[in-house]
Amino acid sequence: MFLQMMNCKWWLPALLSSTLFAGHALAAEAPASDSRAVVTARADGFDAQIGASTMRVTAIADDILRVRIAPGGRWPEDASWVVPAEVRARSVPVQSWSTGDAAGFKTAVLDARIELSSQRLILADLAGHQILADATDRSLAIRDKAFSLRKVMPGGEHYYGLGDKTGPLDRRGESFVDWNTDAYHFQESTDPLYKSVPFFIGTGGPAGSYGIFLDNTWRSWFDFGKKDADVLAFGAVSGPIDYYVIYGPSFKKVVSRYTDLSGKAPLMPQWALGFQQCRYSYMSAAEVRDIASRLRTERLPADIVWMDIDYQDRNRVFTTNPVTFPDVPGLARDLRGQGLRLVAITDLHIADAPGQGYVPFDSGAAGDNFVKNPDGSLFVGKVWPGPSVFPDFTQSRTRDWWGGLFNNFLAAGISGFWNDMNEPAVFESANKTMPLDVVHRIEEPGFATRQASHAEIHNIYGMENSRATYEGMRHLAPDERPFVMTRASFAGGQRYASTWTGDNSSTWNHLKLSISMLLNLGLSGFSYSGTDVGGYKGTPSPELMTRWIEIASFTPIFRAHSEKGSIRKEPWANGPEPTTIRRRYIEERYRLMPYLYALADENSRTGAPLMRPVFYEFPEALNFGYPCEQDTDFLLGDRLLIAPPPDFESPGVYAICLPAGRWFDYWTGTEVTGAAPVETPVWSASVAAKYVLSTPSLEKLPVFVRAGAIVPRQPLVQ
Repeated sequence: MFLQMMNCKWWLPALLSSTLFAGHALAAEAPASDSRAVVTARADGFDAQIGASTMRVTAIADDILRVRIAPGGRWPEDASWVVPAEVRARSVPVQSWSTGDAAGFKTAVLDARIELSSQRLILADLAGHQILADATDRSLAIRDKAFSLRKVMPGGEHYYGLGDKTGPLDRRGESFVDWNTDAYHFQESTDPLYKSVPFFIGTGGPAGSYGIFLDNTWRSWFDFGKKDADVLAFGAVSGPIDYYVIYGPSFKKVVSRYTDLSGKAPLMPQWALGFQQCRYSYMSAAEVRDIASRLRTERLPADIVWMDIDYQDRNRVFTTNPVTFPDVPGLARDLRGQGLRLVAITDLHIADAPGQGYVPFDSGAAGDNFVKNPDGSLFVGKVWPGPSVFPDFTQSRTRDWWGGLFNNFLAAGISGFWNDMNEPAVFESANKTMPLDVVHRIEEPGFATRQASHAEIHNIYGMENSRATYEGMRHLAPDERPFVMTRASFAGGQRYASTWTGDNSSTWNHLKLSISMLLNLGLSGFSYSGTDVGGYKGTPSPELMTRWIEIASFTPIFRAHSEKGSIRKEPWANGPEPTTIRRRYIEERYRLMPYLYALADENSRTGAPLMRPVFYEFPEALNFGYPCEQDTDFLLGDRLLIAPPPDFESPGVYAICLPAGRWFDYWTGTEVTGAAPVETPVWSASVAAKYVLSTPSLEKLPVFVRAGAIVPRQPLVQ
């Protein structure tokens, strides 16, 4: 399985090696070249002793293996913020076996083995098709507390997931870092971003699809052949070597089984699937009322108006400005009378305001609920209120305290909450966040009570913030389904909140980028994801705003948002002609609400994303070559195929590839005819897809329906 290198050529991606490991020595000895692994069978797997270290492979299910490595034979604490203890404790009996140079076990679907001489871990299906195999050299390197793992990367394999990442839909040939970051004005090459989801799916190999989840909260990285063309590698700067291999063989089963590990998203309130209007900021209750009235006057269906930080008193969370928002209960009541909900931002930073009668600070300090410096003093960082303190969400009692702070807002009629800036972002800081030696206290069921550095907790901080908000709402309003939006999160954060892609830009490139970002978020558990429609930063052309609304009408979360200083981006901006087109697509979303709600129910039971890549339902699409190499096509559920132009700003004719079977035009109900077979030598003879040519038109977004599909709809409502 692993060979710990003792020379300067041990492998790690260049983007990390020079900064994270400078000056450290290798922590463990390398076994002699002729050393052999010693394998001990267990009822649910095996232990492999190699030198001073131990690897344990456990079958927690027939199709899910857990791999843990103890450098020097010292096991880390068996605890997880993602996989519940009862899931980690599961196992199935296995059939152990051994030969001259290998030993392993079989489950009902998997064969796991160690090659004794090479010490490589190899996983295969029962027919012998290789699923995953350690690289033939340097498959594990450990330096100080950091580690890297290297796997063989087959030529035809593709990779998806990792949540909140830019770039093409397929991760192959790229490398990424997981470190939650306030990435204002991010671009196509920006990495890392706001969320860390150390889970990816490999597909296209001889055994089908599999997933890997690295259960490690520290800064981590993934390399899909960027450093070495035939090597898949991942690792972290510290923390446990603990990962799960999930076998399909179908792609959709891997996604579902990953949510069996990390948790299903709860069923959303139906109104959260409607159109949502936001801006940083609507500056007064009068302006919020004007927005609500204009939505109704323009006959633009909508369900939510958001309030950004300027509704607060001096940017202090859990307060309202007594001058500009003097009667929030009255405002909420008036909007509810129009069928609209209020959602309010509640950033986690709390003004450092002792002796000022500010209840969140006073009660938090009294309960010892804030993060501290190494010397025991409160950590204070500058954010929107100025000097601020930060809740210590790794304490269950702190989450309970935070959740209780929502009582007054819920009583006032606010329906949902928005946890922003929770990477956590800290102004005037070189690393945009807390110093890595800031101290958190873990007081949590399933964990040993201890202190932990921010370097360990950083990536889960935003998730635990949204968890505290979600659980507080569940406790205070048990008969209501909570709606929480979070910017930062971690694997498993879908259990507590929806999310969005952060501070994007008003460009055609960002619109295209949003599709692959939302698809990969959905494949990573975060089915309820959206973008700032129209772009948060900058000025969209009327055509860009219109096209963005059209596409967003078929995405899980549908929220228009923009920053101060940018032009207004409400749907009626740019005059009556664009408004007419935009209204048509928002209306169509409301007609499709029964279908969307059915997909939400399916997601709560199976983990299936609402928005899916075409190959999720049609695996043969992975083999589509020219002219079908599009990152913009996607499915909504298993029945609707949405096919925007591949280059939005180009007026050129483009090919829309339809998988095998009959398809109908969603808008007209007519069967698609005249489609020509795709003829290209890269396709296999079994691929029976066809393509149709489409000329981009701002008035029409091509949408198709599978033959035999039932698409429930409803009459238009506002």
